Amino acid sequence: MAPLSVSLILLAAVVHAVWNILAKGIRGNGTLFVWWYGLVSSVVLIPVSLLEPGAWQSWGWPLVGAAVVSGLLHTVYGTALQTGYDRAPLGVVYAVARGTGPMITMLVAVLFLGEQLSLTAAAGAVAVLVGVAVVATFGTPTSTRDDDAGLTRGSALTGVLWGAAVGACIAGYTLWDDHSMATLDLPPVLYFALTSVVLVLTLTPNAWRQRQEMAHSWAVDRNRIVAVGLLSPLAYILVLFAMQSTPVALVAPLRESSIVVGSLLAWWIYKENRLVPRLIGCAAVLTGIALISA
Repeated sequence: MAPLSVSLILLAAVVHAVWNILAKGIRGNGTLFVWWYGLVSSVVLIPVSLLEPGAWQSWGWPLVGAAVVSGLLHTVYGTALQTGYDRAPLGVVYAVARGTGPMITMLVAVLFLGEQLSLTAAAGAVAVLVGVAVVATFGTPTSTRDDDAGLTRGSALTGVLWGAAVGACIAGYTLWDDHSMATLDLPPVLYFALTSVVLVLTLTPNAWRQRQEMAHSWAVDRNRIVAVGLLSPLAYILVLFAMQSTPVALVAPLRESSIVVGSLLAWWIYKENRLVPRLIGCAAVLTGIALISA
């Protein structure tokens, strides 16, 4: 893999972990939070995409259709992620989500695309499951506080279930967006700008029904909304650029290095204890992902 691609993906992994830490600590409505940060992303990215070389020459139904599919997938991902963070520890949800995404991709390839499961990939799947079990069983915070910092709510099982749901979304949008970048050769910034617009439009009916809460959501979470609205697209656009020249089988596992960063930040900022077993579980997940992608 080219050093530039490695640098882009590792930087994206750190930025991704940071914005997830911010998303965990919101005080208002989770769905409205997703709507707000999607709106910020759209407002910022549309003008920026005007500067992307050759972007608007690619305008057409392939671009629009691909962005609609990606936007719907990212909408489900964003709302599922916030629901998981609202109900379970970040360290569990994040690790399970980032670990199960590549494994689900592998299972889809085997069950529906006719690919053969190698012994190495099977060992990787087992390693991911073991790592997830360690994080969920031994890495669950003992604290039961539920204060303004957004600390622990819910059980390890809840975190595993929501993490797995988020992982399925990750697998879906990763495969689709790789197709959009590598096969359709779409411009990354404009593509994700339109994806963000689709997310906002999809959630607008729900936001309108909760319009009395919208001002409150912005008031209590505006700093996090703006930060996530900027950091989330930055993290993923870096990955989209890497996808243009690097196979998704290499991009996906390297992205998951964010598991370690996320676990460290959850321990440091939200005081989610039991750091050692959590890091052991994360190491097992990363090893499994590497074996799956070998």
